[in-house]
Amino acid sequence: MSNPKRPIRVLVAKVGLDGHDRGAKVIATALRDAGMEVIYTGLRQTPEMVVNAALQEDVDAIGISILSGAHMTVFPKVVQLLKEKGMNDVLLTGGGIIPEDDMKTLNDMGVGKLFAPGTPTGDIASYIAEWTAANRNF
Repeated sequence: MSNPKRPIRVLVAKVGLDGHDRGAKVIATALRDAGMEVIYTGLRQTPEMVVNAALQEDVDAIGISILSGAHMTVFPKVVQLLKEKGMNDVLLTGGGIIPEDDMKTLNDMGVGKLFAPGTPTGDIASYIAEWTAANRNF
């Protein structure tokens, strides 16, 4: 495993009107416990707010928690904004209530692995660490 010069930086966001953030807070805490630096944006973010915060914070990964059913709108918009800003080396991952067929479609669009409720937090931290080591020149 690589030895990063700085901690992996992850932005955790809740996009849209979904007001349930317990899962996002659990993930944020687990990622911190795994040695990552976590920026939690809070509730009711827009895709533009998330990407702008990610750019300002120089993050390695963005994790979006979505339970509202708007995943097929939110993730493609974030992918588009990341491309527009030249942030092609930032992992976009996330989780929530996302049907498997939609997960595959989003993966094909450039979204990283998506996690269903109940996924062990260590699996999520390991995925982000492994992706970052392979793609961010750590």
